[in-house]
Amino acid sequence: MISVIEFFRNLPKKKCSQCGEDMVHEKADCYGNICDECDHPAR
Repeated sequence: MISVIEFFRNLPKKKCSQCGEDMVHEKADCYGNICDECDHPAR
């Protein structure tokens, strides 16, 4: 059985649901799956 730390370390990176790019900065206070570029208010 693997440790909890190893489990979370091995999870794949999140991808933006709109553009498909890897989310470089995951938002700690949000469970959303839209990157900062797609979520920008000017878009």
